[in-house]
Amino acid sequence: MREQSHLHLEDTGQAERSQWILNSPSPPPLWTKLLNLKEAILLRGNSLFSSSNNKVFQRQAASFFLNLFPILSWIRDYKASTFKDDLLAGLTLASLCIPQSIGYATLARLDPQYGLYTSVVPPLIYAVMGSSREIAIGPVAVVSLLLSSLLSQVEDPVANPDAYRNLAFTVTFFAGIFQASFGIFRLGFLVDFLSHAALVGFMAGAAIMIGLQQLKGLLGITHFTNKTDAISVLESVYKSLRQQLTSGSADKWYPLNFVVGCSFLIFLLISRVVGRRNRKLFWLPAISPLISVILSTLLVYLTKADKHGVNIIKRVKGGLNPSSAHLLQFHGQHFGQTAKIGLISAIIALTESIAVGRSFASIRGYNLDGNKEMLAMGFSNIAGSLTSCYVATGSFSRTAVNVSAGCRTAISNIVMAVTVFVSLELLTRLLYYTPVAILASIIISALPGLIDINEAYHMWKVDKFDFLACIGAFLGVLFKSVETGLLVAVIISFAKILIQTIRPGIEVLGRVPRTESFCDVSQFPMAISTPGISVFRISSGSLCFANANFVRERILEWVAKEDKIAQARVQAVVLDMTNLTNVDTSGIIALEELHKRLQSRDIELAVVNPGKQVIHKLKVAQFVDKIGQQRVFLTVGDAVDACASAKFVGP
Repeated sequence: MREQSHLHLEDTGQAERSQWILNSPSPPPLWTKLLNLKEAILLRGNSLFSSSNNKVFQRQAASFFLNLFPILSWIRDYKASTFKDDLLAGLTLASLCIPQSIGYATLARLDPQYGLYTSVVPPLIYAVMGSSREIAIGPVAVVSLLLSSLLSQVEDPVANPDAYRNLAFTVTFFAGIFQASFGIFRLGFLVDFLSHAALVGFMAGAAIMIGLQQLKGLLGITHFTNKTDAISVLESVYKSLRQQLTSGSADKWYPLNFVVGCSFLIFLLISRVVGRRNRKLFWLPAISPLISVILSTLLVYLTKADKHGVNIIKRVKGGLNPSSAHLLQFHGQHFGQTAKIGLISAIIALTESIAVGRSFASIRGYNLDGNKEMLAMGFSNIAGSLTSCYVATGSFSRTAVNVSAGCRTAISNIVMAVTVFVSLELLTRLLYYTPVAILASIIISALPGLIDINEAYHMWKVDKFDFLACIGAFLGVLFKSVETGLLVAVIISFAKILIQTIRPGIEVLGRVPRTESFCDVSQFPMAISTPGISVFRISSGSLCFANANFVRERILEWVAKEDKIAQARVQAVVLDMTNLTNVDTSGIIALEELHKRLQSRDIELAVVNPGKQVIHKLKVAQFVDKIGQQRVFLTVGDAVDACASAKFVGP
C-alpha cells in the first residue's frame, strides 16, 4: 500500500514537472525582435528625446555624452602625478612612432609625411572617444601592406601617385564609416568572422611579406615588383640585382645601402633583446629607432654618402595636416572597389586594435567596451581621411611600449600626437638625408612580434581545424595575396562551423552509478544503459534543415543496431533536448518522421527539457499532441524511470 502511494506521488511529481515545460511562456514574436533597437544604439535604455521633463532630459544628455566621450568621466579626477607618467609615456611613444610612421607610409607607397599626419589627428580623436587607457593609435605595418597590395591593383602608385593618394584617403573614409556603423548598430560580430586562428596565420604571413617588401630599401633596389606574393618578390629581387650588377653606372647597385641597413638592423635587434631581458631598460628598444635615424642621417650628411649611391628620403613636407576633404573620390569607376577595400581595411584594423586593447585591459583588470572602440576608431579614421591621413589603428608594439613606459590614461596619445606635430613643424627638414635602408631596418626589426610560433603550435595540439585555418591564412598571404589569405582563412573557419552544424554529435547517454546524472557512455564507460531504453542527446544548439535528416538517420541506425545486438528489444527512445535552443520546420518534420518510424516498430518516443523556443514551436506544430503530453519530461531521469516502470500512457 505504501509502495503504491509512493509511486502515485512520484507520478504526480513527474506530471507536475512536465507541465512546467509545457506551460513555459511563449517567446517574443519576430516583429518585436526586429523592431527592438534599444540594443542598437550607443545609449541604452530610454531615448535621449523620450521625455519632456527637463531634468530627465539633462540627465540623459549627460549620460549620452559620457558614453560617447569616456574622457569626460575621468578627466575631472585627473592629477598632476598621473600626467607626469603619461607625459613620459607619450614622449617615449613619440620617439618610436616618428621613425615607424615614416617607414609604414613608405610601405603603404605614400609619401613619408602621410605617416606622420596619421600619428597626429587619429590619436587625438581616439583619446577623447576610446575606452582603452593603453592603446597607441597610428599607422601599422599590416594595414599599410594591405593598402599597398589592394590599392596598387586599382591605381599605379608610381605612374599616378596623386590618384593613388586620393584613393588611400577615400578608403580611409569608408573604413571609418564602416567602423562607426559597427559600433552604432552593435555589429561587432562581423569582426569575429576573422577568428583568432586566422588572425595569427594572417599576421605571420603578412610579417614575412612585409620583410620581403623591405628588401627593396635594404638592398637599395631601384626596380621592384608591384606584386606582394613571396615568389614574385624574390624573383624581382633576383632580376633587379642581376640587372643592376651587370648594367652601366646609371642603374648600378651600391652595396653601401645594405651595409648601412644591416648595421643598424643588428643594433635594433640587440636593443630589443636587451629591453626584454631587463625591464628597467624598456626605453632602449623604444628610442633605438629614433637613435638609428639620427645617427644614420648624420653619417650620410657628414660623409656625403648620398653621392656614393646611398638612397635617401629627401624632402619631407612639414606643417599642420592639410585638408584632404576635396580629394575624396565618391564617383567614377573605382567607387565599388574603394568601398570594398575600405570594408576589408576596417575589419582588419578593428580586429587588431580590439585584440590588442583587450589583452592589455585584462592585464590591468578592466573590461574594454568593443562597441565604443569601434565608434572611436571609426570617427578617428573619418577625421583622418579629411586631414590627409590613411587608415590608423591600435599598434601592438607601440602599445607595449606605452604600457612599459608607465602610461596611466589615453593622455599619452595626446602627448604623442602633440610631439609628432611639433616634429612636423620643426624637424622635417632634418630628415632630408635619412637613408631609406634605415626605414627598412626599423620595419624589419618590428616584425618578429607579429609571428607567434608558440600560438600556432598550441593550436596544433588543441584544435587541428584552427591550425588548418591558421596555416591557410599564412600560405594564402605568403604565396598569393593579402585578400586571398583572408578569404582562405574565412572559408576554412566557416567550413568548421558548417561541418559542426550539419554533422552534430549524437551522444548515447547512460546513468552514472550512485548518481542521478546521465552522461555520454563514450566519455564515461561506467555509465549504465537501461535495458530496452535508448537515450540520445543532440550536441547542437539548433535542429534545422542542415542537420535534421542526419540526426534522424543516426538515431534510427543506432536503434536498429541495438535491436540486433542487445538482449532486450528497444521499447522506448528518449531524446534529450537540453542543448537545443532552436528548431525550424525541417527539424520538426524530421522529428515527426522519426516518431512515425519508431511507432511503426512499436517504439515510444519521449522528449526531455526542450527550451522555451523549442517547446513553443513543437506545440504550435502539434508535435506534442502527436506524441502525447505524457511524453514530455523535465529530466532524463524522469523519462527513463517512467519508461522503465511502464508508466507510459498513450495519448
